[in-house]
Amino acid sequence: CLAHPDRPPSPVNVTVTQLKANSATVSWDVPEGDVVIGYAILQQRQDGQMQRFIREVNTTNRACVLWDLAEDADYIIQVQSIGLYGESQASKRVHFRTLKETDRLPSNSSNQGDITMEGLDKDRQLQTGEIIIIVAVLLMWAVCLWAAVIALFCRQYDIIKDNDSNNNKEKTKPSSEHSTPERPSGGLLRSKKKSPSVNIIEVAPVWGCAWSQLPSHACRAWPC
Repeated sequence: CLAHPDRPPSPVNVTVTQLKANSATVSWDVPEGDVVIGYAILQQRQDGQMQRFIREVNTTNRACVLWDLAEDADYIIQVQSIGLYGESQASKRVHFRTLKETDRLPSNSSNQGDITMEGLDKDRQLQTGEIIIIVAVLLMWAVCLWAAVIALFCRQYDIIKDNDSNNNKEKTKPSSEHSTPERPSGGLLRSKKKSPSVNIIEVAPVWGCAWSQLPSHACRAWPC
């Protein structure tokens, strides 16, 4: 049947997420340009044992949490938009199955509308992998930084050591090249070689007194 022109169109993109053993979350979209003041959800078990109708107005929510669901059971839901002049036609039927208490990874999917359910545990595994990658990158960065610091320290130490050795050599050099001869002072005596001196004594001939002491016969032989 045709929809009333003043009624809003049916919701689109109806999906079921966050599946658990006793709850699930239903979300949907509303076409733009239409005034929607609420929603209505028809929830029933596939075996027909239970049926529930949820209605809420004066809200702009586009999602609803379904509580008190049976464990490991099949459900069918349909969503309607509520406008100022009535309700829209029901959306396509969406099938989902709740989890068991022992289930960890939800793998349910809807039979109509090609809606795939993704579990929360899978998202948590992805987040854990991202955290491990971030930690590994930070550790590698820290190791590289520490190695750079050690290399810089060793280089500075070698430069300082070379400067000290050069300063010691420069201090030792002047003392050996510009040393002054030692002078005798105090109790230290140095022996010096004396140059040989020659004293020349001139003897003038003394005639008379020297020969006067000679015997008389000698004086006769030499003239006095």
